[in-house]
Amino acid sequence: MAVDKLKPNDPRVQSLTANIRGKTYKYILAKPEGRPTRATALLIHGWPDLGFGWRYQVPYLTSLGLQVIVPDQLGYGGTDAPQDLSLYSLKSVADDMAELVAQATGDRTERIILGGHDWGGAAAWRLALWHPNLIRGVFSVCTPYVPPQPQYADLPTVVKLLPNFRYQVQLAGPDVEREVASDPARIRGLLTGLYGARGPSGEDVFTTDFGVHFENLDKMGESPLLDGDEVDFYVEQYARNGMRGPLNWYRTRKNNYEEELALLEDGKPPRLAMPALIVVAEKDPALPPRMSEGMEAHFDSLTRATVGGTHWALWDSTEDVNAAIGKFVEEVLGGSVKASI
Repeated sequence: MAVDKLKPNDPRVQSLTANIRGKTYKYILAKPEGRPTRATALLIHGWPDLGFGWRYQVPYLTSLGLQVIVPDQLGYGGTDAPQDLSLYSLKSVADDMAELVAQATGDRTERIILGGHDWGGAAAWRLALWHPNLIRGVFSVCTPYVPPQPQYADLPTVVKLLPNFRYQVQLAGPDVEREVASDPARIRGLLTGLYGARGPSGEDVFTTDFGVHFENLDKMGESPLLDGDEVDFYVEQYARNGMRGPLNWYRTRKNNYEEELALLEDGKPPRLAMPALIVVAEKDPALPPRMSEGMEAHFDSLTRATVGGTHWALWDSTEDVNAAIGKFVEEVLGGSVKASI
């Protein structure tokens, strides 16, 4: 199904703000036209993205009769970018999202369909753990579920087990924040390179085994995944507060571990009872499909889907991703979810 994707500042959606636990969140609210609202969906983005990253999914979900809430996450775009690192923990974000849903819907009892991508996928899984009564169904694109752990593993230890996460060492440090800062030209080079652009001799601006190659920031051509006005919008939004806020999400590993000890039951992680969907992308080097192996052990009802795209499957595998999400939504709303392994 072809989708008339959202455009920057699209008049089909409302651009709103909410004061959430002392922080201002910017979000878009999209409602179905000409039909009753069947349910509410909350979509959470990751790095380096914005709420606008769900531009292909929002019109599709409203066509199914869903009201859709899509915030810029903490540190990004029009949302505040506080200095306090603890505010970026996944529990803090989960509490923010629960409050945002309550304010946006005006109903503290409504249960939602929750979706995430990249860091947004991690946030979605944690929101389902911290606020299970809020969730009718939860899905993640690319990001596997990793249960809370009884023992702390720092990032160097994780990288030994998952070399595809080596780039996170750089992102968690000061270099990217310092080298890119709020400079629109360098932000443009970084984002277009991350969104598939290459230099004239095939240079990459980012690789998972290293991170950002600063020497290539000024060599990037056009992204094959975004229009010019979309790139302009991303650059404008990232230039507002620079990279510190977005990269703070990579700096909360210890915070997350300490807070999530409260989720363990006799030292074991809880099962997620609500229907769940994981959509993996075959060409995602950062979150390869193999990372999702074994997820079934933590869910009562887990559905799987595989698409042929990259990490940016929301954009380059739109029809397949939307089809998987749409099937899941219909099963959740119809109460007929069954595991499909």
